[in-house]
Formats: sequence, structure tokens, C-alpha cells
Amino acid sequence: MKLIDPILEFQSELRQIRRDIHAHPELCFEERRTAELVAQKLTDWGIPVIRGMGTTGVVGIIRNGTSQRAVGLRADMDALPVQEINTFPHASRHAGKMHACGHDGHVAMLLGAARYLSQHRNFDGTVYLIFQPAEEGGGGARRMMEDGLFRECPMEAVFGMHNWPGVPVGTFGVTAGPMMASSNEFEVIVKGKGAHAAQPHKGIDPIMVAVQIAQSWQTIVTRNRNPLDSAVLSITQIHAGSATNIIPDEAMLVGTVRTFTTPTLDVMEQRMQAIAEHTAAAFDATVDFQFKRNYPPLVNHAKETAFAVDVMRSIVGPDRVDAQVEPTMGAEDFAFMLQEKPGCYVFIGNGEGNHRDSGHGLGPCNLHNPSYDFNDDLLPIGATYWVRVAEAWLAKG
Repeated sequence: MKLIDPILEFQSELRQIRRDIHAHPELCFEERRTAELVAQKLTDWGIPVIRGMGTTGVVGIIRNGTSQRAVGLRADMDALPVQEINTFPHASRHAGKMHACGHDGHVAMLLGAARYLSQHRNFDGTVYLIFQPAEEGGGGARRMMEDGLFRECPMEAVFGMHNWPGVPVGTFGVTAGPMMASSNEFEVIVKGKGAHAAQPHKGIDPIMVAVQIAQSWQTIVTRNRNPLDSAVLSITQIHAGSATNIIPDEAMLVGTVRTFTTPTLDVMEQRMQAIAEHTAAAFDATVDFQFKRNYPPLVNHAKETAFAVDVMRSIVGPDRVDAQVEPTMGAEDFAFMLQEKPGCYVFIGNGEGNHRDSGHGLGPCNLHNPSYDFNDDLLPIGATYWVRVAEAWLAKG
């Protein structure tokens, strides 16, 4: 691998930074300590900062030369409401909070790039270092945009990166077009009429209606959706009743819908509501249908993806870059940024978990798992990628 020597020399300090952030996790829009650490490091390295964008976001600005061109590099900062079961020294010190998705490592990698870029400035233009809050369900990317991210920091393109467990260290994965799904949730309350279970004819059973709706919804995936455009409809909760001999007044269905395109999402929502309402009506019941669109599909732009692939190959070699990685039904709010600006989001291999220190939990090193830990071997690789993206983008015609 062609890693940057000064970043390799700084790796031990990046490791300390990453582990300090891991030990002090903060949930979405609460990243005050993390934001202060980031802002202080950037300031120490002579990088001007914007504070408070998107509540707790931080943007570092590195300018050099006379060019008006600019590029954005983004890392997320927030942790998850997960109880960590690792017991190594840098495990979470806050009960019920954990960096179980590696955002601590994302911050450290971008800080490594920031330090190098500020010291060497082998580019002509501006690099915006975006440290974003609240990726885990809070839509922090959208909040930063609403607070003027792209207005105050006018960039031509924006790039993101996420560690990916199960993929070897020193490898990258990406694909042009949809790479991550939209994230949506629904809550449907079926309203019937309660009765004694021994006299069901005197009531309207909302449980039976909910069952009919649940079964019928799956026909949307198999009969209404284009078979070439993937979709997932998962009912994850059904709540009804409080006694064995009472038919309840209501039953509730809760779950998630994932799609790679907005038109397919439109079909899913419209058909779900129509089936729920008409099925309920057939049984003389009613429904309260609520559908919430959280994150849109993450769609990589073709030209920027080809550019990112070239950068990755220049670092780790062509054989260690999968330019047609399998998309995932997971979601990511960097999708909002890609709706506004050209750009690309890539995966960087986090390994199988063998890197974890003694005292790790017995579970797998998967994202959102209480046994997870970011692989510190990625720090110089990811930081090098960020530097080369910025330099190459600002150098191209």
C-alpha cells in the first residue's frame, strides 16, 4: 500500500484520539465533548473552524493558493444507545452508550488527514472537513445543510466513507448508483371493537384484521414492485390485547421499509395504505396509517465514483478495490448530501474482528453489536484516502 509517511508517523496519536472518543461516546446531537475535541485539534493545527452547524457539527476549512475550487470530506461523530460488553481499557465509560458503528474511527481518520493537509498543502483550492453529528437516526446531514453547510462552504463535490466489518483491511468497496437503501418506518393502528372472547360476534376483532393486512402487504413486494428494483417490507412489532379472554379494541403493526429508489418507495407506501384501509373496511374496522420517511436512498454519482475508484486503486492497488460492491439495505444520512452535491460514499474494510484487544465481548465484530470495535489499522489507510481525494480533486481540470 502507498500510505503517506507523515500519517504513518502520526498513527499512534490517532489511535489515542480514536480510543479516547470511543471511551466517551455521545448520542445524536449530544456530541459536545467530541465536537470540542475536534475543534481544538483543528485549531491547534492552524485550521479555522465553524462551530455549531447542525447543533453540534464542526467544519474545518483549509485553503491554499488562489483557486476557487473546493471539495468536502465528511465524517460522522455520534454513538449508539447500546450497552457495550467489551471490557478493554478504552471501552465506553457511559452506560447505555457505545461507539458500535465506528464513528470514533471515522473522526480520527479525518483528523489524520486534516493534520497532514494543514502542514503540507499540496493543493490549490479549499478543503472542507465536515464533522457531522447525528447520523444514527437524527438526520444530522440534513440539519447541517439546513444551517447553511453548502451555502457557507460552497464545494463542488462531497465524499464520505464508512468502515465495513467482514471485509479485509486494506481493501475498499464502492458501486456507482444506489449503494444503500432508504430508511422508512410505519405504524398502523387497527381500530376494531372490543368484546368478550367467548362472544366474538359482538365485536370487531382488530387482531384478525392486522393479520390479514400483514399477509396482504407482502404481495406488494411480489406483485406490485418491479422485480429488478429491490425492496424490503419487515413487520417488526405486533401489539394487541392484555388478557386471554378479551378481544381488544386495537392492534398495532410497526416496522420498516427499505428501497433503493424513490419511485419504488412511493409504490410501497401507497399500496400499504390502500391495502390497510380497504382490508380494514372489509371487516368494518378502521386504521390510522402513519408512514415516516427517514433517509432517502444513498446514490453515488457515476463520475465521482469513477474518480474515487482511481484514488483507491492508487493507494491499495486495483486488486483490492471492489468497484461493484453489493449494495446494502442499511441506510445512511450522507444520502441527503448526495442529493444536493455530486459525490461518492465508499466502504473501507474493517477486518473480521481479530484486531480487538483482550477483553472484547464474545459477540461478532459487526456494526451495531455490543462486541464491536473499530480497527485502528485503518487509521492511516483512511487518512491517506482522504488526503489523496482532496489533492486529486483539486488538481484535476
